[in-house]
Amino acid sequence: MSLLVVGLSHRSAPVSVLERASLNAGAQLKLLQDTVAAEPAAEAAVLATCNRIELYADVDKFHAGVAELSTLLAQHSGVGLEELTPYLYVHYEDRAVHHLFSVACGLDSMVVGEGQILGQIKDSLARAQDLHTAGRLLNDLFQQALRVGKRAHSETGIDRAGQSLVTFGLEQLSAGADVQQWARGKRALVIGAGSMSSLAAATLARAGVAEIVVANRTFERAERLARILSEGDDTDVLARAVPMDSVPGELTRADVAVSCTGATGLVLTADAVVASVEGRTGAPAVADTAVRETPVRETAVREAGETPLPGAGSAADENCPLDLPSVPSGFSVMGEAAVAGMDAATLEQHGAWAAGGTAVDRTRETGRSGPEADAELIGALAATATRVGRIPERRRPEPVVEVPRPEPVLFLLDLAMPRDVDAAVHRLAGVRLVDIESLADASADAPMAADVDMVRRIVADEVTAFGAAQRAAHITPTVVALRSMAADVVAGEIARLEGRLPGLDDKHRAEITQTVKRVVDKLLHAPTVRVKQLAAEPGGAGYADALRTLFDLDQETVASVSRAENSTTEKNRGPA
Repeated sequence: MSLLVVGLSHRSAPVSVLERASLNAGAQLKLLQDTVAAEPAAEAAVLATCNRIELYADVDKFHAGVAELSTLLAQHSGVGLEELTPYLYVHYEDRAVHHLFSVACGLDSMVVGEGQILGQIKDSLARAQDLHTAGRLLNDLFQQALRVGKRAHSETGIDRAGQSLVTFGLEQLSAGADVQQWARGKRALVIGAGSMSSLAAATLARAGVAEIVVANRTFERAERLARILSEGDDTDVLARAVPMDSVPGELTRADVAVSCTGATGLVLTADAVVASVEGRTGAPAVADTAVRETPVRETAVREAGETPLPGAGSAADENCPLDLPSVPSGFSVMGEAAVAGMDAATLEQHGAWAAGGTAVDRTRETGRSGPEADAELIGALAATATRVGRIPERRRPEPVVEVPRPEPVLFLLDLAMPRDVDAAVHRLAGVRLVDIESLADASADAPMAADVDMVRRIVADEVTAFGAAQRAAHITPTVVALRSMAADVVAGEIARLEGRLPGLDDKHRAEITQTVKRVVDKLLHAPTVRVKQLAAEPGGAGYADALRTLFDLDQETVASVSRAENSTTEKNRGPA
C-alpha cells in the first residue's frame, strides 16, 4: 500500500484561500482524470467539501507523488502552487488512513461530530467509481471509512460533542437562545436545493418556522424540495418554490435566509441585503458605527454630519507619507509619536497631508538643504500644527464609543464555499450574518466531550485492522498462485500415472487423486496460513517476495491473479 493524501482544510488554510481553491463538479472530474493519467498515481479520489479539499491517490513514489498531486491541486483550483503550498498537508500510508477515518468520524470537522461528512465521503467514492479511478485500495479505504464513521456514531455519543453545521449555524444565529423558540413563526428563505440546503430546510421546518420559500436555479429541484417539506409527516410548514430572480423580493419578506449554492460569485451582495432590510423596515440600513474604514461607514459618517479623522486603511491614506501598515490599529496617525524620527522634508509632507493640502517636496523646489532648510521646514510644520490642531497631540488608543447595534430584523446563514453572501453584510445594522468563517471562530474553543476520546480509540483500532488486512491482501495473490502451481503439479502427476497404469479404473483413479491432493493441501496449509499472519504484521510485506523466491513462482502468474481479483472487486462493488 502506498496511499498518499495531499490537501488543505479549515485547519490549515484561511477561509479566503479555501474559497479561491474550491472545486466545482467539473473541476473535480478533470482533477481525477489528470491524476490517474499522471505517472506516480494508479488510483485517485477527491474529497471536496465546504471546508476541505483533499486528493487521495495510490502512488509508487512518495516524493514524486507529493509534487505531482500538489501541482495538480494548484492547477485545477486556480491558486498558484507557490501560494497554495504553505497551506497544504501531506499524509502517507497509515497516517493517510488515520486521517480519512478521523474525517469520517467527524473528528476533523469544523463542528466536531457532525455526520454530514459521511454522505460527502460516499459521494466522493461514487464519483471515483463512476470514472473508474478507484481501484482495490481506494475502494477498500473509503468503504472502510464509511463503516468506521457509522460505528463511531452508533457506539459513542460523538453526536453530543458537536452538532451538524446547519444546527450549529442556527444556534449562532439565535445567539444562544433555544433554536425552536427563536425559529417559531418565522418566515424562511432557503437559497439552493442541494444536500446542505435541503438539510437546512428540513431543520428549519422541524424547528417550527411558519413558511419556507425555496429558490434554486433549476426550478424543478426547488419544487421537489418544497413538495417534500409540505408533505412531511413531522411538520406542518407551508413550503413553496420560486425562481432565483424572485430572491430580492422574497428576502424583503423573510426573517431568516439560508444560502448554500454552487455559485462562483456572490448570490447576495451587500447592496441587495441593504435594499431588502430597507424595504422591510422603511428605515436606512447603516453600517456598524464601530467600523471606520469601510465605504459603508464613511457614508454613515457623512449622513451624520461628522468629519472623520484620517485613519490607517481609509481612502484618505492615499497621499499619506507614513508607512501606514506599520502603524498599529487603534492609534491615530496624526500624533507626534507617528512623526518621531522623520527628516524635515517628510515632516513637511506629513504636515501638508494632515492639513488636507497636497504634499510637496520643498527641497526640490528651492534646491536648498542642510540645517537652514530643516529649520524652515520645521517651522512650517509648527505653523501647520497650530492651524490644524492635530499634529502635536500624543498618539494613543482612540476611545471607541460603543453604540449598541439594533436588534436584527434579518438573519442570514451562509453555508457555501466560496461564500454566497457578501462579507460586508457583517457590518450592516439590522442584520446578523453567520458564515463559514464565523462558524470556524465560534467552534474553535468548543469543549471536547469524553466521547471524542472513545472515537479516537476506535479510529486507532480500525487503522491497525485496515493496515493488517491490506498487508494480508497483498500476499493473497502469491498464495493463490502457489496453490494453483501445486494443483498443476498434482494434475500432471495423475496424468503421468494414468500413462503408466492404463487399466486403472475410475474408482481407484479418484481415490489416488484425492489422496495426492490431501497430501499437498496438508503440506501447504501451515505455511500459507502462517505467511498470511506474518504478512499482516508491520514489516510483513517482504514475505510475499520470499514465497515467490522459495517456490520459483512466475511473477506474471501472480500479477494475473491480482488483475482477476481487482476485476471481481470492480464488478461486485456497491455502496456501503
